[in-house]
Amino acid sequence: MSNKNTKHLTLFGFFALTATMVMTVYEYPSFASSGFSLVFYLIIGGIFWFLPVALCAAEMATVKGWDTGGVYAWSGNLLNEKWGFANIFFQWFQGTVGFVTMAYFILSALSYVLNFEPLNSNPTVRFFGVLIIFWLLTFSQFKGTKLSAKISRYGFIIGILVPASILFILTIAYFLTGGKSLLTFDIRTLIPDFSKIDTLVVFVSFILAYAGIEASASHANEMVNVKRDYPIAVITLVILAIILNTMGGISIGSFVPAEKLGLSTGVLQGFKGLLVHFGNNLEWIVRVVAILIAGGVLAETSAWIVGPSWGMQVAGKAGLLPKQLSKTNKEGVPTNFLILQGVIVTVWAAILTFGGNGNNNLSFFAGMALTVIIYALAYIIFFIAYLVMVSKHNDLPRAFKISKHKIVQYLFGVSGLIFSIIVFMISFIPPSQLSGKNTSMIYISILGISFAVIIFVPFILYHFMRKKNPLPKGQKMPDFEQGGE
Repeated sequence: MSNKNTKHLTLFGFFALTATMVMTVYEYPSFASSGFSLVFYLIIGGIFWFLPVALCAAEMATVKGWDTGGVYAWSGNLLNEKWGFANIFFQWFQGTVGFVTMAYFILSALSYVLNFEPLNSNPTVRFFGVLIIFWLLTFSQFKGTKLSAKISRYGFIIGILVPASILFILTIAYFLTGGKSLLTFDIRTLIPDFSKIDTLVVFVSFILAYAGIEASASHANEMVNVKRDYPIAVITLVILAIILNTMGGISIGSFVPAEKLGLSTGVLQGFKGLLVHFGNNLEWIVRVVAILIAGGVLAETSAWIVGPSWGMQVAGKAGLLPKQLSKTNKEGVPTNFLILQGVIVTVWAAILTFGGNGNNNLSFFAGMALTVIIYALAYIIFFIAYLVMVSKHNDLPRAFKISKHKIVQYLFGVSGLIFSIIVFMISFIPPSQLSGKNTSMIYISILGISFAVIIFVPFILYHFMRKKNPLPKGQKMPDFEQGGE
């Protein structure tokens, strides 16, 4: 990587970059679809999965020499290079699917602002809308990480903190002025009905909302003080994410009936329903909020476009990608790789948009579930690697450690691993919110066929690339201090 991009990220800069990858307002409707049970899901997911990911990542990222390459370095050193490459590949590849669902929300917001319904309902218009958004963002990344960090800072403040604050203030004012919630707040509605397996599928959206906190570790080597600031940033983010997601989901669920809730339009539905309470001439506020949130999602997409790509580039410089894909411009950005990424996103946009038969919720759910399925594979490898570190290499010097007691470290690692496996399995079950002829079959087909192809790609690529570019005899991993091969 270019020296221009080293040691320039402050604590807030890194926090904002990570926050825009993890915290999003547009997922509040997914939470709200669970009713008051969203609190249960968010707390359980936050404590037993999100917190383990953040803390285990903080441990591995602060091992000397492992702040470059992210999960490729961590899993590669603790398991072997093949599994390290599979880990970074799955982490990167899930984003190529997730970009599509992010773009869906942006288009829904623009559809509302411009009063142009085809952006939200016409598959062809939607498809080209996704392409325009994604390719413009991709080309913007060619200016380097400094620009990405700047976009993330403004996007976090304007697109996440401001809309969330407006939503929470209006919600409090709504209840203080006699407004009634559509949700029932009691212990019966707090605990999900575990006898209905398809209702558990909603848990997928909660995990997806928390996923990604470890992806920014690829930028850890660009932090001014990584040993001090990295653990502070991720732990602060865990606490803030749980609080904001809980409040946001309750706010949307309180004003929008579950049967009318649109997954990509629910936030705007919530604002609109809320503002009706204060007067019919306030709809302009919804349009302003729509623009702000769309800006936040643009910043999130921007962060994800470049984030995991850096980890793939470390693997590429170690000989695991064709040399053309590892080439960088004068800003140190792997432009050829980002273009390949854009081509893959274009293919996913076609599959999800047209494969869903024009059903917006089907496309959104399928995209979200496929993202989680691929990402769950990455997390399973991630947690196995962490448990290996605790059991065999716990003497490795690192700036952050969950606990001096191995049993506490094991509890966090095992908790994260178990939840990752559970989420992976339930992601294949069609959610109860899907309705219509053959929707469940289409949903399962999209997931099954896509997964069957994806699972083998990193191992096949690794086999051929390492055969072509073998490591020196006796060396199991590239020398990250020297930047790979």
